[in-house]
Amino acid sequence: MPIKGKHRRSRFSPLARRLVAVGTGSVALALPLVAAHTASAATGTSAAVTAEKKSVTAYTVVVGDSLAKIARTHSLSGGWKTLYQDNRAAVGANPSVIRPGLKLTLGGRATAPAATKAKPATGTTIAVQTAAKTYSNNLDGWIRESLDVMAAHHIPGTYNGIYRNIMRESSGNPNAINNWDSNAAAGIPSKGLLQVIDPTFRAYHVPGTSMNSYDPVANITAACNYAAAKYGSIDNVNGPY
Repeated sequence: MPIKGKHRRSRFSPLARRLVAVGTGSVALALPLVAAHTASAATGTSAAVTAEKKSVTAYTVVVGDSLAKIARTHSLSGGWKTLYQDNRAAVGANPSVIRPGLKLTLGGRATAPAATKAKPATGTTIAVQTAAKTYSNNLDGWIRESLDVMAAHHIPGTYNGIYRNIMRESSGNPNAINNWDSNAAAGIPSKGLLQVIDPTFRAYHVPGTSMNSYDPVANITAACNYAAAKYGSIDNVNGPY
């Protein structure tokens, strides 16, 4: 960046007239000192730009993550609110709902210098990190993600059983709420894809899913966990439960 100053003609000094002689065999090339300074400045500017670019880090969401947890773990300036603003286009309108496999940008965080990779010793087992499984942000993706969480927690249920009950309870609307039945009159309306009341959601919430009862995956998984305890499986539910 040029330095601002008054436009005036400077007097030449002996220092300004000096030339740097560079030996090339028997021939010497004369280079003005100003060229050396310009090259140095350009190098410094390039380094600064490179450092700035390295301050942005990519992060892939895993099961159990929340924006607050990610911001806290990575000591992000501005906390989850800044993280959400930086990634609003990817996250969507609800900052409480983030899916495993979602790519986020963590800004304002310096990266450590890359470590030199050492050659493993003969016979050493090398752990390979696999990419997180991704799911579509729709009913099909929510059911499939819930089934994977259920499998990890040994909760029975099938895609067809979950889908059938969702269509009866909410027609696939994750924000559905029942404001007219006895539960609603008692102040605990049924919510979400499988119309779960808050006390049941909290009692049968599955670790690793959101604590928001409207979250599609958390709602499905808690409802299936409840159905397994009461009826053996969500597959055995064919009406109000």
